[in-house]
Amino acid sequence: MSAKKVGIVGGGQLGRMLALAGYPLGIACRLLDREPGCPGGQVAELVPGALDDPAALERLADGVDAVTIEIENVAVEGLEALARRVPVYPPPAAVAAAQDRLAEKELFAALGIPAAPFARIDTGADLAPAVREVGLPLVLKLRRMGYDGRGQRVVRDAADIGRAWAELGEGPAIAERWLPFEREVSSIAVRGAEGALAFYPLAENTHHGGILHTTLAPYEDATLQRQAERWLAAILERFDYRGVLTVEFFLTRDGLVANEIAPRVHNSGHWTIEGAETSQFENHLRAVVGWPLGDTRPRGHAAMLNLLGRVPPAEAVLAVPGAHLHDYGKPPRPERKVGHCTLVDPDRDRLLERLAALRAAAAST
Repeated sequence: MSAKKVGIVGGGQLGRMLALAGYPLGIACRLLDREPGCPGGQVAELVPGALDDPAALERLADGVDAVTIEIENVAVEGLEALARRVPVYPPPAAVAAAQDRLAEKELFAALGIPAAPFARIDTGADLAPAVREVGLPLVLKLRRMGYDGRGQRVVRDAADIGRAWAELGEGPAIAERWLPFEREVSSIAVRGAEGALAFYPLAENTHHGGILHTTLAPYEDATLQRQAERWLAAILERFDYRGVLTVEFFLTRDGLVANEIAPRVHNSGHWTIEGAETSQFENHLRAVVGWPLGDTRPRGHAAMLNLLGRVPPAEAVLAVPGAHLHDYGKPPRPERKVGHCTLVDPDRDRLLERLAALRAAAAST
């Protein structure tokens, strides 16, 4: 295998972890970001510039074997232009589908993947009919740019939908039926060259304020695992996809219901760095450069704890047996993802005990 170079649109923590995963493989990463001190730029070559700047994208792609993304909110037109001169993975069409909640819902419907009933909202005249069609409570979601709980409002009374839409800026949106669910789980797959497929086990996610707080893996249910794998395989095939794809599901009394897709490595897959034979980051790079995919089996039971706002002192985290600390190099800011910790243990009960100790260590300093 000869040395490879990959361009990454975005220089956040996901770009940082991709670059770190590539280093031992001899894969050099070059990242594009407007912030000179971005997490990825601290560990790899950085092209400064906006993610939609054609000149910056050209510099990113110069001399690389392929271009990928670490964030889906990028200019699809820029990716399409790059794809005419260098391979771009995942394909721009998959990125476009993930950027628009309406397109995402239509994709689920076309592939027979269960999703919550929804109604399209383009103007204020669509609000009242949407309430009648979807029912209450519902979740009003902007079609674009919403993540980590942003760009959405829960509506419990029909009289409140106008105010909720105004708070969201009256942009194009969908009204989605609020579904009672037992838990959220995420499924991560990777598709390589020649259509090779690999799947990570389902992981269970817990959120605080719309932001992922903890992930536990594996979530062991053979039936749900097979269902998720079948649906992710259908999405990957639809787009002739290369790289990692994540789908978040709600587990309801009727089974899995798709919530959203992410055409990239994902926060809920951070446990794979220490907890799987091959991390999501390494496997994404392997797929992008056309190398064989790695083993996705877990090494035991794993937990991931997001660090929000500030990184606690390393000694407090590392005093918990088995704890691994990942500091993203970000300045502190309330509710900002500034790092994460992982734990791996063959015994699930002991893992949960250590996770409780890790939470306490992160909160008390």
